[in-house]
Formats: sequence, C-alpha cells, structure tokens
Amino acid sequence: MKEPNIFVSAIGPVIARYLALKQALGRRPDTALRYTLIRLDRFLASSHAVDLSAETFASWCSSIEHLCAYSRRQWMRTAYHLCLFRRRTEPSCFGPDPGQFPPPPPRPRPYIFSHTEIALLLRVANARDSAGPSPLYRHVSRLAVVLLYTAGLRRGELVRLTLGDYTGADRTLLIRDSKFHKSRLVPLSEDAATEMERYLRQRRQPGLPCGDDAPLLLNNHGRFRAYTGSGLGGLMRKLFRAAGVRNAFGCPPRTHDLRFTFAAHALLRWYRAGIDVQAKLPALSAYMGHRSIVCTQYYLTLLDATLESANERFREHCSRFLPLTAPVAGGGQ
Repeated sequence: MKEPNIFVSAIGPVIARYLALKQALGRRPDTALRYTLIRLDRFLASSHAVDLSAETFASWCSSIEHLCAYSRRQWMRTAYHLCLFRRRTEPSCFGPDPGQFPPPPPRPRPYIFSHTEIALLLRVANARDSAGPSPLYRHVSRLAVVLLYTAGLRRGELVRLTLGDYTGADRTLLIRDSKFHKSRLVPLSEDAATEMERYLRQRRQPGLPCGDDAPLLLNNHGRFRAYTGSGLGGLMRKLFRAAGVRNAFGCPPRTHDLRFTFAAHALLRWYRAGIDVQAKLPALSAYMGHRSIVCTQYYLTLLDATLESANERFREHCSRFLPLTAPVAGGGQ
C-alpha cells in the first residue's frame, strides 16, 4: 500500500519515499519509525525550515530533550538513516554525526530460567484459580509457559495464534506474518503437542468461540477475546511473582526471557549431545523466525554448563596437540 501523503515539510517527499522503501522491504507502516519521522516533519514545518540542516537538526534535538537518553538516541538515529537514504540522490545534503548522539545503554542481561524453575512455573500455573474472570486462566498460563519455552515464540506471535493455526496431525503451529512479514511452520515437541491437545480439550467447551479463526488464547474481561501482548505479559509477571522467580535486581523476569532460555537450552543440549553446533545454527535461526544467524547469536547466552561442555569438547579434540601440564616455573627454554 502506498504511503499517504501526510508529510508537509520541505523534505516531506524524501520521508515519504524512505517509508515506502522500508515498507517494501517488510517494515510495518505503523511502527515507531513512522511516528518519529512524522514528528520530525511536523517540527520542520512548524519552524518554516527550508531544509534539514545542522542548525535545524540541533534545534529538533533540543526539542526532544524531555525524552530519555535511549529514546533520544533512537530518534536521532532515525533521522541519521533518513539522511543516508537521501544522500543516494543528493550527495551534498546534511547528515548528522552519530558520534555526537547519546551513548547506547548497556544491553539488558537476559534471565535464563533453569529447568527447575520451568517445572515450578508449571506447578504454580496448575494451582491458579480458574473460577476468576476467565475459566481458561489456569490453562492459558500453563500453555503460554510451554509454548514460549519449548518453541521459542515471541509474545506477539503467541497472542496472534488462532485455533486453525495448529495442525494436530503434523503437530505444527503456523506463525503468520510475523516480524518482517515472515511466516513459518513451527514443529512442536511431543510434550508441547500433548500440552496443546490438553488445552484444546478445555478450549473447545460449549459457549466459547471455536472457529478456525478464533483466538487460541482467550480471556473473559467483559467478553471472550484474544489476549493482547501487554495482557499476556501481565499474566506472566503474576505467574513469575507467584513462583518467586526473580532476576538479579529482585524483579520478575521479562516474558521475552523465555525465548532467550529456549535458545540457550538448545545450545546446551547440542553441546552435551556432541552435535556440531555451527551446523545447527541455521536450523535454529529458521525455527526462531530470524533473518540470519547474526540475529540468532543475540539470543545465545552462554551458561556455565555450556562453557564447561564446550571446554570439554575442545579438550577432547585438541589434547593431543597441547601440553596436558603447565611448564615448570623457572624451567629452561
């Protein structure tokens, strides 16, 4: 769909072309990118600026001082990439120096759940009261843990699933139009498929929407409807608190940390099984819906057990080439 002509500043046509390119490459039109560029366009128009110059860029940056450093950096980088796009046809146009942007914040350390904690979450989910606002409260809690952990789904992918997206004969989930408009089939483990079948027996009770296009995860806040991403996140935080799972700062982990845990535990299993990890990474990347292995590597948090397994594999393969004992101190050359 062509981007509506809503940009009114002097560089409005450039912004429209830039967004059209991004959308053609798979970027959703209703992202933070579009919002930031609209704000930039409105600022330039209200300032009667004839172009985006060093002076007008500095003024715009001053106008967003109320934002946190991370948000300011993201907004400024959006303008920077717009300028890079513009330089393809206008080499002499202004381009900001990214070295002057606020420094990037440190990457939040993901919380990797232990197998014991995953089992604890399932026990706590089993004990949840289903007589509250939703008769499926307990079952949704349990299925969410299983699918997020065993299939490494994104939170948004999980809440968008419908009943028709699961194929029992093949034990697969169809993830539709996810990040970068990519769709994929996700095979489920035997345990995950068993959990799904158990959930569906509860899900298809009388009075609940049961068509193929009906949401897989249902709540009943006033009426039966799908969970939102934030709604599922709230449900999971309550579950983490009830299970007493806390990160190093004493806070409940993020729902997204279950996706990190999926990847970290897959890596550990491969090392312990003696599998060629590098050969398996493309399969993991496709399973998680990534564009490349580079994206997948972001999720590969090394656990102590993984490092021990990797060191042991290195010792087995290289011990005949390396000395087994350290040289004696003060010894000759």
